[in-house]
Order: sequence, then C-alpha cells, then structure tokens
Amino acid sequence: MKLPQLLLIDDEPALAQFVARAADLCGFEPVIAEQDQQFRAKFLENRPQMVALDLGMPGMDGVELLRFLAEQDFQQPVLIISGFDRRVLDSAFRLGAALGLTMVGPIEKPARLEDLEAILLSQRPSLVP
Repeated sequence: MKLPQLLLIDDEPALAQFVARAADLCGFEPVIAEQDQQFRAKFLENRPQMVALDLGMPGMDGVELLRFLAEQDFQQPVLIISGFDRRVLDSAFRLGAALGLTMVGPIEKPARLEDLEAILLSQRPSLVP
C-alpha cells in the first residue's frame, strides 16, 4: 500500500526533520523542500496528499504558496506551522480558506509533537489512496 505523501517546506532544517519524523510516525511519506522553487517543482512533479508550510521564509512568503496551491486547485489539507504571532496565523488560515483551500491547524512554533500528531492522524484516514 502506498503511503500518502506530505510535502513540507521550512527553512529550518531541524524543524523540517522534526515534522518529517512526525509525519513518518503517523504513516505519511514525508518530502522536504527548503525553498519556494523546490517546493513548486516537487509539488508539480508528484502531487502530494497533504502540504505543511512555514509562512515566514527568506525570499518568499507563505501567502504566495497558498495562492500557488489554490491556482493548482489543490483540494487536500494544508497545514500552516509558523513562528508568527497568532493573529498572522489566523489571517493566513482565513485567506487559505477564502482561496478555497482545505486549511488545518495552524500550529505555532515551537511545534509540539502531540499537536502535530493529532492533526496528521486526524487527516490521514481520508488521504490513504
């Protein structure tokens, strides 16, 4: 059985590895992108079943990626994990929903394993191919 793929983008390698490990434990195949173009290329090459993204990264902004996902008509869950303040997270979440995306979370950094696992496990059953 093929595992659902989780594509994640974060410029902090330690956090990306943390999220990837949690995804793996929850039955996902994690794929990590460290920057915008790499994320877009991996997304287009092999459409994932779920996406996790950081809003604040050098040279790009997570809102651009939300728009990209909406343009691709991505209907699967999108999880925001970010160190921004809660108001920013909530407004990005609302924007994603307004763009027609299936928003889950958001999770504030530092992310807690229990919070991350709870979201991943709640989404996984509907994503198994």
